[in-house]
Amino acid sequence: MDSIKSNEDVSNVDVISAKDLLSSGHTYLDVRTTEEYNRGHIDKAINIPYMFLNEQGRVKNPDFLEQVSAVCQKEDHLIVGCNSGGRGLRACVDLLNAGYKDVRNLEGGYSAWVDNEFKGDESAQQFKTACKFRP
Repeated sequence: MDSIKSNEDVSNVDVISAKDLLSSGHTYLDVRTTEEYNRGHIDKAINIPYMFLNEQGRVKNPDFLEQVSAVCQKEDHLIVGCNSGGRGLRACVDLLNAGYKDVRNLEGGYSAWVDNEFKGDESAQQFKTACKFRP
């Protein structure tokens, strides 16, 4: 019987390695909110929010795994990213526990991607200005 996966079971990947993996066929799963995604994202990313914002703050998307399974197979090679790495890590744990085989968390999330000046669908400067974690 497989054991329950935790944060320690998640493989992390830096942005340089992630860029190489994406160019060799891995899929980027962006787990940020739709609003964050719309401010800027990695080309060809699939956006399925792991959490939503509501009056109580951030709440987990109860349909996350179902929504992922509608577009990704358990054998797909996934790189999961959020804004800075936290939600991505939690999403990876959930995906591993659901039976996904090759799931990696993007260290530093989309913020690290932008810091490395990799281009996405929106300008990096626009993202840096809009991101609440930026000066």
